[in-house]
Amino acid sequence: MTIALTCGNAVTEGVVSGGIYLRWHGSARGGPERGLGDEGDGVRGVREPGGEGGREGAVQRTAGPSAPAAAPGDPEAARRRAERRAERITAGATELEQRLADLLRAGLAGAEQTGGGPWEETAARMVDAQAPGLASRVRELAAIPSSGPGWPVRLLEECALLHLLDRGWLHRERLPGPLAATVRSRVGLSTAADGPPVRDHWLVLAQYDTADARLTTRRIWLYGAEMHRTVLLLSYGAAGRSPELALPVGLALEAEVSAYPDTGRRRVALGRRFAPPEPTLARPRGVTTSRAAVRYGEALRDDPWLDSVPVVLDRVVPVPDGDGWQLADADGDTALPLARTTGGQPGLWRLVALSGGAPVTVFGECGHRGFAPLTAWPAGPGTAVPLC
Repeated sequence: MTIALTCGNAVTEGVVSGGIYLRWHGSARGGPERGLGDEGDGVRGVREPGGEGGREGAVQRTAGPSAPAAAPGDPEAARRRAERRAERITAGATELEQRLADLLRAGLAGAEQTGGGPWEETAARMVDAQAPGLASRVRELAAIPSSGPGWPVRLLEECALLHLLDRGWLHRERLPGPLAATVRSRVGLSTAADGPPVRDHWLVLAQYDTADARLTTRRIWLYGAEMHRTVLLLSYGAAGRSPELALPVGLALEAEVSAYPDTGRRRVALGRRFAPPEPTLARPRGVTTSRAAVRYGEALRDDPWLDSVPVVLDRVVPVPDGDGWQLADADGDTALPLARTTGGQPGLWRLVALSGGAPVTVFGECGHRGFAPLTAWPAGPGTAVPLC
């Protein structure tokens, strides 16, 4: 069986025979090591999502408590702890490779019959190995056989991406610096924001929460009015409790942010604030639907595990598309399908009512599941309308 997944300039390919083998071809050049990357043509978001939205958020929120915290007075002890954790993750990744090989050797049809029990056991083993990112992806595999028609294809794709992450970790010393940082983040190693502080007037584009049995994760998208750069703030709270950081949509604040070390440097930490948040009528720059799709493809070149990227669509109209909806360019002949999870939600009907058949500006997350709208602005003057 041959696997070939092509995304931008990135290709994952290989042959399955009593196991699974993939190769990843991408640029050997790393991205910028410091600061915030350019928004321009190549952007990077979260799966978080997307998110992500998202796996990236899940990795970061679960990695914190078990990440090696360096004691200021004993760097040697911190180094040894980090080495021991890396050894445990390596053992977990090796065990997971064997689990994937066994699955493909037995055939994907058996996954539907065995249920999610074996996957939960494997996920628990990854937690024991202090690799929460791997555990999160394994748990997602458990839900695929019951996800409807076409699930074998989706399961094979996700297994291939999980294998790719395993191999990336096992050979991380051969990867360019930014890609190696992305792999560490994806397996669940938390890192500190090491980019220099960047000051800007940040518009709050969207804010929404996701929750699991342990934590509530808040995602806040900000747009730099001067740099024209979209960044992500993550904030956490205990299960059933809202995170402390709250920035409602439609506000703007002058502040500094510092980027975390990964290929896109999209996630940031909020630093010094120079003034309280204030309401604003400013809007971000938008792109066409075709350009949005290109951005996602380019981002996959640097991060094959990416679910979506943040995108602002300019002059689009929500229109029905069979059983779903799409956002069509008012001045062109292209469109983006809305994510299936959007259908039937109040945010969709708010978007349709706001448009009334006229072009609107929409911010959301664009990925392989479609476009998930989060905020919209009317064609004429008006404030931002949250959709989530």
